[in-house]
Amino acid sequence: MVKKIIIALVAMLVIGCKNENKPSATEMPKEIAKFSPEVEESSVIYEVNIRQYSPEGTFNAFTKDIPQLKELGVKIIWVMPIFSISQTKRKATGGDESKFASEMPKGEQHKYLGSYYAVSDFKKVNPEFGTIEDFRNLVKTAHDNGIYVILDWVPNHTGWDHVWIKEHPEYYTKNAKGEIIDPINPETGKSWGWSDVADLNYDNQGLREAMTADMLHWIKNENIDGFRCDVASNVPLDFWQKAIPQLRKEKNIFMLAEAWEPELLKGGLFDMAYGWEAHHTMNRIAQGKNSVKEWDAYIQKVNKDYEANDILMNFVDNHDENSWNGTIKGRLGKGEEAMTALSYVMPGMPLIYSGNEYGLNHSLKFFEKDSIPKTKGKDWELRAKLGKLKTENTALNGGKNKAKYTRIKTDDDTNILAFTRENEGKKVVYIANFSNNPIKTKVEIKGEFTNYMTGEKMKLNEKQIFSMEPWQYYILTEKN
Repeated sequence: MVKKIIIALVAMLVIGCKNENKPSATEMPKEIAKFSPEVEESSVIYEVNIRQYSPEGTFNAFTKDIPQLKELGVKIIWVMPIFSISQTKRKATGGDESKFASEMPKGEQHKYLGSYYAVSDFKKVNPEFGTIEDFRNLVKTAHDNGIYVILDWVPNHTGWDHVWIKEHPEYYTKNAKGEIIDPINPETGKSWGWSDVADLNYDNQGLREAMTADMLHWIKNENIDGFRCDVASNVPLDFWQKAIPQLRKEKNIFMLAEAWEPELLKGGLFDMAYGWEAHHTMNRIAQGKNSVKEWDAYIQKVNKDYEANDILMNFVDNHDENSWNGTIKGRLGKGEEAMTALSYVMPGMPLIYSGNEYGLNHSLKFFEKDSIPKTKGKDWELRAKLGKLKTENTALNGGKNKAKYTRIKTDDDTNILAFTRENEGKKVVYIANFSNNPIKTKVEIKGEFTNYMTGEKMKLNEKQIFSMEPWQYYILTEKN
């Protein structure tokens, strides 16, 4: 009898220990919610350049920083291409006088890593960044932190040593001599100068099926949440019309087109396109080449060309702009902060490119190893504050049910931009002096507000005169 009691007590102790080690329901990690249109309303998207994000240039070096991206309001991470890079015709420099790594001195060839967009295999990761297990950990860490991951996809071309070159040459565009060619600019009929890649021919049905299958691989097997599609408008529209519904059958995904064409957003194809014209307009105004009137014309054009539920990505920087057209500071000068703030409060979704949050002020090398600064300062604080407003105030909703944009009348429509965003009883006001001169201006707005950036309370009437320094801006939130 005593023996039975002892056995029973031991069993209870073992069970108790097991239960003690087992996490409770509240401690168990939750699977990230299915991607939905609601996510798009308040998201900030972050573009990560794995190679240049850290001195190591690896998945793991970035993964450890993912939790802190929540401080910036990031809900979507766009990972620049992670695929193995072609050795054949690997580029060492860009521009009109571009050279291949093989043309450089032998002792230096190893440092030319090539373009992320010259893919040699769509199913393999670049060993420069780590292993597939490392990438899986990146995705899991993002999901554990409530952040979605989209892959940069390159559907228009491949590197010159992609397996398709040998096994399926019929997948490629050829010249009159039957030679595979690099991509052609459809507007000029001449080469883009992308000599390190071979152009794909979507007249071939086999290519269409193979490309769709490779995209499905990453959704099914690696649990990613969508794609940013490189030069999406150079790929036939009817490919997307067939492929994207197939991808969506597998999972709720987010699709970003590197393109501006409105037709790519119609019928549930891409969720978001590039706000190229907004970007160029901000650059021109900051450089004194245009006035606020150009901004007003841009808004009118968007309202005419796009449907109400279309989403555009707002950016003051990205990998192409930084590497080829100069830094934010170089392009926007003293207007940098005002334009960055504008990209958050205007309709759409704001983008942060790797290093913007740390005050990146040099053009990152494209074909060689480089690195971004990693010290938090005013640039981090600015984006954290703007990100909080974007994610928490429904007056800045920028998705398929975006908040209303209304221009506010001022007595200087050349230099002063003023507008409201309103939704669900909430209001945010943006007022900025887009000039190099101090200006006094009447802004026709009344009510009780808080200067969001400083915390100052402001009671305004319709005859309110604002004395504004060059490039000064206000973000006002209405008192509830």
